Amino acid sequence: MPGYRPGLIADIVRLHAEYYAREWGFGLPFEAKVAGELSAFMTGFRTGLDFFAAEDDDNGALLGTISLEAPLQGEPLAHLRWFITSDQARGTGLGRRLMDEAIAHADVNGFPGIYLTTFDGLKPARHLYERFGFALVAEEERDQWSGGVREQRFERHKVR
Repeated sequence: MPGYRPGLIADIVRLHAEYYAREWGFGLPFEAKVAGELSAFMTGFRTGLDFFAAEDDDNGALLGTISLEAPLQGEPLAHLRWFITSDQARGTGLGRRLMDEAIAHADVNGFPGIYLTTFDGLKPARHLYERFGFALVAEEERDQWSGGVREQRFERHKVR
């Protein structure tokens, strides 16, 4: 799998768990959700359809990651997931580069669009999503992350 190395799943979960615990007070339910869903994605990875990228620094520390699950039955859009950069990589342009790669993959494969779920309050992330053509299409009180947040769905549709 492109970008995979031993210990990577744990490093991705750690990046998410540490950031969201520190900044948003998320705890065990969030960390377990990330770990379970990421593990299922990685073990079911469909080469040529799904997309995964991770970038390490010279010391092997994870700087950032992004994944794109190709459209599944019942959901016509690809699902952008596990997009995060480390504290040391924020503001370096790594997020833009990772997003460029994921969107290029979706476009090359002819996916009709991409969606992502996030929550209200992540202003820098929202700015990046909107810069890449994502638009807020739904907002609700549902809180799949067990962090007391307002869930949002953004979509980017392929320009025909």
